[in-house]
Amino acid sequence: MNGLLLSILVLPLLAALALWAVPAAVGDRVAAMYGSVISGLVLIGSLLLWPRMDGWFSFSQVQNGELFTAGELDPLRAVTDVEWIPALNVRFHIGVDWISMPLIVLTALLVFLCCLYSLRITPRIGLTRSLIALLLVIEAGVIGTFTAMDLVLFFVCFEIVLIPMWLVIDIWGDDHDRPGRRRAANTFVLMTVLGSAVMLVGFLLVYRQAGTFDLVQLSRTPVLGSHGVPLAAAALIALGLAVKVPLWPLHIWLPDAHAKAPTVGSVLLAGVLLKLGTYGMIRILLPVLPDAMVTIAPYLAGLSTIAIVAGSLACLAQTDVKRLIAYSSVGHMGFIGLGISTLSETGLRGALFANIAHGIITGLLFFLAGAIKDRHDTSDLRAIGRALYARLPRISGLLTFACLASLGLPGLAGFWGEMLVLLGAYRPAESLPRASYLVMMVIAGLGTVLTAAYFLRLIRNLCQGDPAENPPAAFAVDLSRIELITWAPLITLTVLLGVWPGLLLDRWVSL
Repeated sequence: MNGLLLSILVLPLLAALALWAVPAAVGDRVAAMYGSVISGLVLIGSLLLWPRMDGWFSFSQVQNGELFTAGELDPLRAVTDVEWIPALNVRFHIGVDWISMPLIVLTALLVFLCCLYSLRITPRIGLTRSLIALLLVIEAGVIGTFTAMDLVLFFVCFEIVLIPMWLVIDIWGDDHDRPGRRRAANTFVLMTVLGSAVMLVGFLLVYRQAGTFDLVQLSRTPVLGSHGVPLAAAALIALGLAVKVPLWPLHIWLPDAHAKAPTVGSVLLAGVLLKLGTYGMIRILLPVLPDAMVTIAPYLAGLSTIAIVAGSLACLAQTDVKRLIAYSSVGHMGFIGLGISTLSETGLRGALFANIAHGIITGLLFFLAGAIKDRHDTSDLRAIGRALYARLPRISGLLTFACLASLGLPGLAGFWGEMLVLLGAYRPAESLPRASYLVMMVIAGLGTVLTAAYFLRLIRNLCQGDPAENPPAAFAVDLSRIELITWAPLITLTVLLGVWPGLLLDRWVSL
């Protein structure tokens, strides 16, 4: 089992190096097929790990009647634990449990779909072997982050994804605005690198107090105390991770990065990379610094609530479909941050479920936004015009479906996570100020109303109207075969998790 985990971690990295080593004459389509095969093997490997994961993840570590942590890393499976840098007491320690397993499968699925989508190549898109290789490097870095059980290894894998994504935005981004895409790429990498540096200082403070970087040991003997070094470490780690989420007001890099990135870049950025921040909060902050987390949780809840409202209000002002979806991610990730801050079983389960649902639904939204941009050579709503139902009925129908899922329509995947987060805010951990959380629950509830407002406004302004008064698409193909094959898994999962949430929720509760 540990060999299987090592294989899905190393295979995309080796495959990327092999792709760079072959002659430059390799065509775009061959590179896309190669990437699809490799990422497909990683997806199969991750799915083979799923049934071998027995047990569940318990939130039931309780102190004095209050939930302080997300439980010990038990049962941890597919473990590899060897010396890496003995002088610094750093180990190559990886493993998976029911927190990381769904995220690994989500990562493998989205990378596979992005490589598959790259088979739909036109000279204007110009996908190359280097882009496919960078997507595979991103996959290796993300899976490494989700499996790392050593803080230094977590940091290294966390950083691996930054330069590839910077290149994806800078080189393969918006063809019509090269200075803009360069600026967006630079802002992305600078802010995330600064956040990572702050996070690393927090890791060093943890090591100073505990004498180890190992997350399993730290979860069993956490760094206690709510003041001094533990509080400083928790604040620095939370700040570094919040940049990646991103939480308000650290979200300023996100809209431009999405607007200028190619379709596959936006899908991975929203569906996978944002999850590194929220995953780190659950994996590191809750079990390692439980007392300090109680101190900073209300502040995290406040910023998350602001993100929900600010993201929704920003969406109402957008005239670019990709920027609108990007700002909607700020609001949805705010719900996840609020769930984590409740330190309650219900809130944490909601945050974990919303993590997965957001990756699936927002990935589908960016695929659809990219398809609309391909057909009109712009993502500006004013240039695209209205009456998309008449001009592109299948794509506009799927866009409506994805918008309804994202706004939390019952029966689709977006509903359960946000509902559980609001329930968690209604009854947070006993050590937290319940009155404050009740206020934030009400404000977050209003945020769901704003979410419905801006998505319904998008559907009205883009899909409805008189087709005779609106410009036609650049080419008449409504829904190509490769698009249907690529999007079908995301559509299926959106419905499946909506009607059967227990597929995931049952794994995150103590029986």
